[in-house]
Amino acid sequence: MSTLRTFFKDTIIYGLATVLPRLMNFILVPLHTSTLETSSYSDNTTFYVYAAFFNVLLTYGMETAFFRFFSNSSEKGKVFSTALISLTATTVLFFSIVFSFNEQLAALVNLKLNYFNLLIGVLVLDTLVVVPFAYLRAIGRPIKFAVIKLSNITIYVVLNFFFLWAIPKFGIQFFDYDSNDLVKYIFIANLLASIATLILLLPYFVKSKIQFDVTIFKQLFRYGWPIMVAGLAYVINENFDKWLLPEMLGKDINGAYSGCYKIAVFMTIFIQGFRLGAEPFFFKHSKETNAKNTYALIMNYFVIFGSFMLIFIVAYLDIFKVFLVKDKSYWIAMDIVPIVLLANLCLGIYFNLAIWYKLTDKTRYGMYLSVIGALITIAFNYIMIPKMGFMASAWATLAAYGVMMVLSYILGQRFYPVPYQLKKIGTFLALALIISLLVLYTNSNYYLNTVFVLVFLGIVFFSEKKQIKQLLKQ
Repeated sequence: MSTLRTFFKDTIIYGLATVLPRLMNFILVPLHTSTLETSSYSDNTTFYVYAAFFNVLLTYGMETAFFRFFSNSSEKGKVFSTALISLTATTVLFFSIVFSFNEQLAALVNLKLNYFNLLIGVLVLDTLVVVPFAYLRAIGRPIKFAVIKLSNITIYVVLNFFFLWAIPKFGIQFFDYDSNDLVKYIFIANLLASIATLILLLPYFVKSKIQFDVTIFKQLFRYGWPIMVAGLAYVINENFDKWLLPEMLGKDINGAYSGCYKIAVFMTIFIQGFRLGAEPFFFKHSKETNAKNTYALIMNYFVIFGSFMLIFIVAYLDIFKVFLVKDKSYWIAMDIVPIVLLANLCLGIYFNLAIWYKLTDKTRYGMYLSVIGALITIAFNYIMIPKMGFMASAWATLAAYGVMMVLSYILGQRFYPVPYQLKKIGTFLALALIISLLVLYTNSNYYLNTVFVLVFLGIVFFSEKKQIKQLLKQ
């Protein structure tokens, strides 16, 4: 139980490092949806779709590969230095090539040239800090990790309010300010925040002896490239809808869809916080005799917390939409939120299950699973959007992550069997679905919805009372 307590402690810190920045970022949703037209919000979404895609491509699985070999290596300095040199060299090469053809590439991806140049800058800066951030997680420095992450998002949020709110409201004179192109300043704020983050992490670029080990690099790359392909497929699963909807239904629909999609970010925050704490923990404790039982227990708690979040957000969805997406023109896409929440819960379970192929060095299976999910996403969107509109994109996300989750469990039990308590997990998931459907049926009866939320919490307490008490006593 002390091992589990360590996991929860680290995950809570990493979770805060994720939750607080994302919550601060979430403050921007009302700002953006109230100052940007739906078409401009679509441009903002498109920018970050490409950012996500190229971020995966530029890191080529090096972050996870670093954890895998750093935790077991007797030459940790060489692993760190090799990974850092590798990513720095490829990033500089990427910048040199892409910037030389920026006009042609900007036209190819349908972005304005100044947007594309800002995108390149953000990508380069964010890629350079991947290994230093991974190093902080690997050596157990979650607080420093959190402080730097919070600094980044604080700068970003403050600059967003300065550019989009303070300058127009108070008539501040700012160099070459263009009130007709507000979305540009969101990207400028991101670039400045990324510069500040790089400055804070510069000491880690000179902290160890510069040494590039070809053997270690081959190991890192061999382990990491399937994760890169899986990451690209994941980006497709997450963002293909936001790339296709403007083409098939128009920018206004995509802007509304993307704005409502943001409400599901609470589930995404929970999943990301879990991953930040879980990945290094799983590698570090993989040699322990009771490791698999610990993984199974962690899955139980993950499903419980995720199910509660699904119920809670659905129960008070009308309140969330009023505070977070103030412009009613966005509300036409509000029905996607429960579906996207459930899809992200399936994704979180998949991430938890995925430890089997990472610990057994069978990362190609992660690639296969993600590609299957991407194919489902692409096919479902192309076939069903003409028939169902934007709702098809939400259902496509659920279908992709649901299939990936089931397949990962089946394969995991073959190669690295973990004694997951399927009966308990299935019970909580079924309970969450039933309560969520009842909540939707009551049509915003908040008193009754609150009773439903409390009923779920009561069932959790009586079901897990013994283990919760043991954990608190440690």
